[in-house]
Amino acid sequence: MWKSHPKALPYLFLSEMWERFGYYLMIGIFTLYLKDVEAGFAMTEKEASDLYGTFIALVFLTPFIGGLVADRYWGYKKSIVIGGLMMGAGYFMMGIHDITMLYIAMTLVIVGNGFFKPNISTLLGNFYTEEQYKDKKDEGYNIFYMGINVGAFICNFFGAALQILLGWQYAFMAAGIGMFIGVVVFILGTKHYGNKTEKKGVQASDMPFWKIVMFILVPSAVFGIIGWLIKGVTTEANPNGYIFGSDSTDAFIFACIPVIFFYGSLYFKAKTEDKRPIGALLTIFAVVILFWGVFKLNGSALNTWADRYTDREITGTTQTVFNGLKLAKEVEYKKDTVELYDSSFRIQKVDGEVQKTVDYPVYFRNVAKDKLPEEGASVSLWATNLSQSINPGWVIILTPLVVAFFTFLRSRKKEPSTPTKIAFGLLISALSVLVMIAAVNMGANGSEKVSVWWLVANYGVITIGELFLSPMGLSVVSKLSPTNITSLMMGGWFLSTSIGNKLSGVLASLWDTYDNKQDFFWINFGLLMFATLLMFILLKQLNKVMQEKGIH
Repeated sequence: MWKSHPKALPYLFLSEMWERFGYYLMIGIFTLYLKDVEAGFAMTEKEASDLYGTFIALVFLTPFIGGLVADRYWGYKKSIVIGGLMMGAGYFMMGIHDITMLYIAMTLVIVGNGFFKPNISTLLGNFYTEEQYKDKKDEGYNIFYMGINVGAFICNFFGAALQILLGWQYAFMAAGIGMFIGVVVFILGTKHYGNKTEKKGVQASDMPFWKIVMFILVPSAVFGIIGWLIKGVTTEANPNGYIFGSDSTDAFIFACIPVIFFYGSLYFKAKTEDKRPIGALLTIFAVVILFWGVFKLNGSALNTWADRYTDREITGTTQTVFNGLKLAKEVEYKKDTVELYDSSFRIQKVDGEVQKTVDYPVYFRNVAKDKLPEEGASVSLWATNLSQSINPGWVIILTPLVVAFFTFLRSRKKEPSTPTKIAFGLLISALSVLVMIAAVNMGANGSEKVSVWWLVANYGVITIGELFLSPMGLSVVSKLSPTNITSLMMGGWFLSTSIGNKLSGVLASLWDTYDNKQDFFWINFGLLMFATLLMFILLKQLNKVMQEKGIH
């Protein structure tokens, strides 16, 4: 497999695998840690989801700047190493139980990811510019993408075992160690990189960095501060006067206003021949925001579904194996508390201060009465974050099948255009939400637990949508972007992903406000169907633009 590819590929593959091992291990336990009353920060569902959404939004916002800095000033090797070390340090610091340290750790991960993520992908592409490797580029990226998902798949088993055996701190440390291994592997491959890691420098056609700072970054910072400080109308339901639900959401949305205005101005100021391609890209950016908004619920609302609404009890041989590998934990049932409270903690006032006290494991809240254990008995439950390995597991299984499917269509000259693939990706993703609506119905709106196979089916369907859409997005940006603003338009793709990630946090924060959980998923279905219909309506125009550019 490796022989026909650049010698750098195995090092970049393994480096990215370990980097994603650390990132997805951290993401898999992040909201669970925030909500843990005893060893975490006892956050509510709304608080944890809001912080999670802001975090993953900023993680996808910084690659735009990190890519520009590497291209023009630092070069790829320096940027990747510095970014990786920052992320590794951030993961280690997350395990320190202090809210200030948590925010510092998140900042390190956000900035570090900005330097690591875009540049290792760009570096890989640099090797496929050579004539002997040009026809292997798609295959190389497929191998690389597989590395991402191998890391994302195996990490949750380590995270679960370490959290159960030693606690949250050690699980976060494992994420940090994984990241540091990735950096070491990357450095070991140095002799195979040649001059491909060197900076390109500032090109004559590049937008000056000071303009980017003055017209994008500074206005965003100013608007973000305004969004944080400004307050709307206070009501009983919104005593703090938040405009969009929380300080961080207000700040993020306000910060996006000048950025969106800037990208709109690119269209209006563009040359006549560039207007339609830029317009097509901006349309795609707007549509995929809704995809990411629903897709990224995997780390928040769907993690909550796995934790509270999925039957995680194991017995027999499975119990023996999982207990032996420390992938399951024993939970004791106490009858006198399970019927008193409807949450994993009770909020009460002690000497005028609000305190949260642990009352019982939330797991037993919706176990059918005939399936409840005896008073004082314990059951084995597989670790919640293992559900985060379902999606990357499906990616590993389905990627070769989807690639083979499109190869078959290409051989028959029936391969759909890139915008058509994105449209069908949105439709398939919308269908995945129907699986969760059926799951809610089977569990009588959360009053009974349902099988984990509902989550497996949901992730299976949306993974097909992901494979139709996500790789196509980066491809269409590189194909349609005018050469003088390719980096800026790639930044636009990351911006749309970032806004979608924040939307997912906003959606997840509303989970507890829906008495009927089907309504929550119907909202998600509606958002994706709106995006699907919009994409199909625009498809004729988008395909026309692609044909005008002489691309498929």
